[in-house]
Amino acid sequence: MHGEIANEDLKQSDVPPSNAGWSAIGRFALTFNGYERWGSFDKCAEVANLAAQTFRESGSLPESLTELRTCLFFEQRRWHHFGFDPDEKSMKYISALVEETRRSVRAS
Repeated sequence: MHGEIANEDLKQSDVPPSNAGWSAIGRFALTFNGYERWGSFDKCAEVANLAAQTFRESGSLPESLTELRTCLFFEQRRWHHFGFDPDEKSMKYISALVEETRRSVRAS
């Protein structure tokens, strides 16, 4: 992936606002390669799908920056595969991931 940014190099200004459009969020999501980080599509999918399920059930998000970025990356890949933009329910989750990513970057 082009334009990858390591967690330790990520700045708040790199993270789009949580109310950004899908194209801006998608571009940011591709600054991290979840497949590479987890060693396979399957492991990346496992991490991201579990986080999405947990959010649907309890509203909670992963605590680690790596997992947050994995989820954003996987959502970008998921919706790219579908061939259309995320629906409103999915954007609620994606926006929450963006905001939690911003919080995590600010705290580090």
